[in-house]
Amino acid sequence: MTLTKRRTGLVAASLLLVGCATPPPSNPDNLCDIFEENRDWYHAAADARDRWGAPIQVPMAMMYQESSFRHDALPPRDYLLGFIPWGRVSSAYGYSQAKTPTWEDYKRETGNSWASRDSFEDAIDFMGWFIWKTHKINGVSKWDAYGQYLNYHEGWGGYRRKTYLQKPWLVKTSRIVKSRASTYGAQLRSCEEDLQHGWLWRLFFG
Repeated sequence: MTLTKRRTGLVAASLLLVGCATPPPSNPDNLCDIFEENRDWYHAAADARDRWGAPIQVPMAMMYQESSFRHDALPPRDYLLGFIPWGRVSSAYGYSQAKTPTWEDYKRETGNSWASRDSFEDAIDFMGWFIWKTHKINGVSKWDAYGQYLNYHEGWGGYRRKTYLQKPWLVKTSRIVKSRASTYGAQLRSCEEDLQHGWLWRLFFG
């Protein structure tokens, strides 16, 4: 194979991967609609719940706040002297906006060495792991979306030092996450039984 053909193949493969990327859900305010649109997301979220004990609505509300369910979400740009683009304000990336060091910790501790931050399945499992560790380290209930989000944003040490008290905007945002988790939880209770059915059941009875 010539170099030109090899490059053409790589470009085609890259375009195919971009074309296959899952777009953000059309109605992110309704968890039933999100999972109806992306059935694989429900099963991935349920697997994370079963593995880490984190109720589905908590990481999903946190993910909505972090990335609006965009697989390639990036933090804002940083600027040198206020106007020269100078990289990003952090290494956060993907659905969960996980920072590189924490993501590496997750991969090492779980053995999920091939995990990718732009994979929903890996991102939701990462968030379940983080919620589990927050409960283990700081005693915050896995159901407490408010406290969990503060830990997610400030880190376990920052939460213990109560750095969030100096950030009124973060406290306000955490309350929004808590409210959304409550709404998501009520929505999920109304549709989870249907989401648990396989495609064959839906074909005949859906």
